[in-house]
Amino acid sequence: MSRIHATAVVALRAELADDVSVGPYAVIGADVRIGPGSSIGPHCVVEGHTTIGRDNRIFQFASIGGEPQDKKYAGEPTRLEIGDRNTIREFVTINTGTVQDAGLTALGDDNWIMAYVHIAHDCRIGNHTIIANATQLGGHVHLGDWAFLGGLSGVHQFVRVGAHAMTGFQTRLSQDLPPYVTAAGNPASATGINAEGLRRRDFSTERIAQVKQMHRLLYRQGLTLTDGVNAIAALKGQLEGSDGDIALMLDFLAHADRGIVR
Repeated sequence: MSRIHATAVVALRAELADDVSVGPYAVIGADVRIGPGSSIGPHCVVEGHTTIGRDNRIFQFASIGGEPQDKKYAGEPTRLEIGDRNTIREFVTINTGTVQDAGLTALGDDNWIMAYVHIAHDCRIGNHTIIANATQLGGHVHLGDWAFLGGLSGVHQFVRVGAHAMTGFQTRLSQDLPPYVTAAGNPASATGINAEGLRRRDFSTERIAQVKQMHRLLYRQGLTLTDGVNAIAALKGQLEGSDGDIALMLDFLAHADRGIVR
């Protein structure tokens, strides 16, 4: 208990691992669980049915687990689940889910969430993502592993962002952004692939070339989406170790109900 500042308010029913630190004037609600090695900064509010894993760093003035900003919300005990080793910077707001979806907002592991980011109800954030300053995610947004959202980006509700995708500064996404693809602008348009990100994740030159070919089939050859999907599927078996990359793209496109960024 020596790691909890004397001015912090921690509900008796809250479950905190022995080594969790809680800064001055922070408030921890009754239905909160926080795992080992995590720290809650000064003036943070962590409330709702919120579970936070191990080794997370939540900086000052963040608001975690607040009620969803949805007029249909009627006080249901919906949840927020945060995994391990996430960094959540100043003034970030993350809301719980709604019963109109699965009742859950979820963050995976090793995410880097910069200042003033808003993650709305029912969002699903994967692992190893970066969400830059003041980016705003509407409700029900899904963000794949290793995705990067540039500062001041806005993502419309129900939009999906594929794994390894990337947006530039002040991008507005109102349609799904496929895996590996970079986009920029208001509204967003596809500009290429996230080649540098793939190199940093040890994609071989050959795998990156295969990803570029998928991009060309989607965006550079004048094909319809259906024809592009069929052409991408035909790439299977051509390069050892790349069929998983193709399957990731095809699965994403099969569920692109809002259409894709063009």
